[in-house]
Amino acid sequence: MAASNASQAADRERELVITRVFDAPRRVVFGAWTDPEQLARWWGPRGFTTVFSAADVRPGGAWRRRIRSPEGTEHTGRGIYREIVAPERVVFTYAWESAEGTPGHETVVTVTFEDLGGRTRLTLHHALFESETSRDAHRGGWASCLDRFADCLAAA
Repeated sequence: MAASNASQAADRERELVITRVFDAPRRVVFGAWTDPEQLARWWGPRGFTTVFSAADVRPGGAWRRRIRSPEGTEHTGRGIYREIVAPERVVFTYAWESAEGTPGHETVVTVTFEDLGGRTRLTLHHALFESETSRDAHRGGWASCLDRFADCLAAA
């Protein structure tokens, strides 16, 4: 039993959970996570631009996005949608793609949307990372991405 508890604790160290409250109704927030055109506008940290974005938002559908850093470096991510429960939850796999087009370590992202009477609590759970270093890098990326997301919601 102790080994199982130690394993669970190690897994938690490779998980990322971010919670934000947005001043928009749940259906609007959920829509911005499931509409391919909206996804392309806010995906990626501040200062990054979307070079390519495709999303077949349905269980089993694929997504792929290439973003460019302010320094000109391109990063491509891809995955498969596992679950879409409107307007409550989106679950998808996430892997960075190498320059040769092969996927790296695959993780799972679960985003839940809680109705707060005209506002929405979004909880993003991303796991299991290969390392705490990778988790921490994604923490900064997701935080900046969610800042852009808030800006897009405010502009709508």
